[in-house]
Amino acid sequence: MNIHEYQGKELLRKYGVAVPNGKVAFSVEEAVEAAKELGSAVSVVKAQIHAGGRGKAGGVKVAKSLDEVQTYASEILGKVLVTHQTGPEGKEVKRLLIEEGCDIKKEYYIGLVLDRATSRVVMMGSEEGGTEIEEVAEATPEKIFKEVIDPAIGLQSFQARRLAYNINIPKELVNKAAKFMISLYTAFVEKDCSIAEINPLVVTGDGNVMALDAKLNFDSNALYRHPDIMEYRDLEEEDPKEIEASKYDLTYIALDGNIGCMVNGAGLAMATMDIIKHYSGDPANFLDVGGGATTEKVTEAFKIILSDKNVKGIFVNIFGGIMKCDVIANGVVEATKQVGLELPLVVRLEGTNVELGKKILKESGLNITAADSMADGAEKIVALVK
Repeated sequence: MNIHEYQGKELLRKYGVAVPNGKVAFSVEEAVEAAKELGSAVSVVKAQIHAGGRGKAGGVKVAKSLDEVQTYASEILGKVLVTHQTGPEGKEVKRLLIEEGCDIKKEYYIGLVLDRATSRVVMMGSEEGGTEIEEVAEATPEKIFKEVIDPAIGLQSFQARRLAYNINIPKELVNKAAKFMISLYTAFVEKDCSIAEINPLVVTGDGNVMALDAKLNFDSNALYRHPDIMEYRDLEEEDPKEIEASKYDLTYIALDGNIGCMVNGAGLAMATMDIIKHYSGDPANFLDVGGGATTEKVTEAFKIILSDKNVKGIFVNIFGGIMKCDVIANGVVEATKQVGLELPLVVRLEGTNVELGKKILKESGLNITAADSMADGAEKIVALVK
């Protein structure tokens, strides 16, 4: 789950991480009022969307007066920002962060990620702050330093100081930077983050080490432990189909193809998308109905797939283990009747109760194309869609 920058800073402040003072605004009037309350000679007007690259897209402006705050807020609110992370469709700005300006001496990068190769959390740092870390990794990889963290003891002071020295934090501020890093790591672990990225981390003229931006992502599987984080969820930033799927415990991710997929198991779902691509088709979604799907779940899955207007055909690919093929077959028949399906539908069933499942489909009288294998099913749905 993603949250907005102002929410991330609110959370980090509770852990003792230094962040600038700021207020969220949902209208131009609120933006001007926030700038008045902050009373800073310089205010920064920042678009709040779940995507990076906002500055390059015109979503971050420095205002030197209340009139400029009003002008920039009017320009940014309601604007569709297109960044490298939003895709070409962009995202509409519905809220702003009004923040006090600060005297920036130097920008750095600090990030925490899970390294799957070592199964450890890694803190990365670079003196090339303010630019995309991917660009730094490509152009000057020697400027990225890493500290692998032992989960039993956490980030150690010597590791934080070593990283601060490596990225050339001024010597007199190394201890402050180390404290910042340890606080960031504590927040990362205690709140079950999947990413914590501070870009830029800044050193200010008055000797502070501060997070000028904050990107926090959270492990969705751990959210049941964090009702406070769940309150930060902004449904307007999420795909309505994905929100609907989460209500029925379905794992759904929208893609830009035209073949809807309904599969049980994440691995099989990935393989299904691969084989559709192999036969020159384009999957419209990733949809895992899970191991314990009911007829109701399958019906809802169909409705979610069909709510995507780009879908021109559906491929149901089920390998029944815990999941019984007859349950899926009943769900497919019920869903087809309920939604009045007119699109091509290819079903491949294998596993527990497969013969009963095939019998149910055959006797339904519905226009369902049976497939003998995953490859056969993929080939058939691609041909039918074309």
